[in-house]
Amino acid sequence: MNLPTLTIGGLQPKKPVIQGGMGIGISLSGLASAVANAGGIGIISGVQIGFRDPEFTKNPVAANLRAIGTELAKARQLAPKGIIGMNFMSIDAHYAEYVREAVKNGVDLIISGAGLPLQLPKLVEGSKTRIVPIVSSARACRLVLTSWLKKHNRFPDAVVVEGPLAGGHLGFKLEDLWNGTNQTLEQALSEVVDYVRSFAEKHHVSIPVIAAGGIMNHEDVCRMVELGASGVQVGTAFVATAECDADEAYKQTYLAAKPEDVRIIKSPTGFAARAINTPFVQQAYDHGGIPVQHCFRCMPEICNAATTPYCLSQALFDAAHGKNGLVFCGGRVGEVHDITTAAEVIRRLTEPA
Repeated sequence: MNLPTLTIGGLQPKKPVIQGGMGIGISLSGLASAVANAGGIGIISGVQIGFRDPEFTKNPVAANLRAIGTELAKARQLAPKGIIGMNFMSIDAHYAEYVREAVKNGVDLIISGAGLPLQLPKLVEGSKTRIVPIVSSARACRLVLTSWLKKHNRFPDAVVVEGPLAGGHLGFKLEDLWNGTNQTLEQALSEVVDYVRSFAEKHHVSIPVIAAGGIMNHEDVCRMVELGASGVQVGTAFVATAECDADEAYKQTYLAAKPEDVRIIKSPTGFAARAINTPFVQQAYDHGGIPVQHCFRCMPEICNAATTPYCLSQALFDAAHGKNGLVFCGGRVGEVHDITTAAEVIRRLTEPA
């Protein structure tokens, strides 16, 4: 199959592959630039991006704002001709500040999920930054597109449809994921493609749809294209690469994971999430939780330090540093068996085996 040419607001990567934004500290300038140099779109995760800053504990927001500029500058230096974007969680208490900082630093596109990013068009107003919402259903897609058009007179430059096999936070009900009563990616993708095509034709615009969640090889990509996708977004396969910014121990956790080690949990955000069943996860969910030592105030309206089973940020910091922590993963992490390169992952996705 000849794969389609992916065009997002005039940006045209050589390969129709977007690397998923993975935080905390898993996809930074190292991985994003490698993907961009290999012909895909590299994405830096903006979630608590300044966690390595010596002043982070004292003022995490300032540290994050500094790191946004630093990581984008590094990625530009490493991939001067590549396409570099950032991913932000719309539920973050400082979402608007972080998005505006990325725009100020010339980010090519912003991909945003973890809730509906209804204010995103306003935050990029007057810039060339492309905007791409993540949705998990046609209903969510309709809410975002109609809201953007009505309130901001703005269309998305693309739409990412994330299925139930994705890693990290998921846009599906916890009970449905536990019971297997959720939509599949194929079902959600087909419905979103139908809606977006109708919407785009009505308004005489072009809006590509990107499939995400559980995509690991060329056959998966071809199946998504046959259902109407213009490209794919992939996270898990890029973790086990030499260029991934995660600690080596984090990558080895992926290599050691078996299908039965994958677990659906309820994150402190309230969202369902997928993670590897590490000793940390077992302590957090099966043995009474882990007291919060320091609150970073990243989601004060959602997460209460006195009642949460653990600090989500600290758990992700520890994992990124190679310690016992929260390791998010996709549903097919058990198929990851070797450390390769970003270019090889893209080759496996876009060329027959």
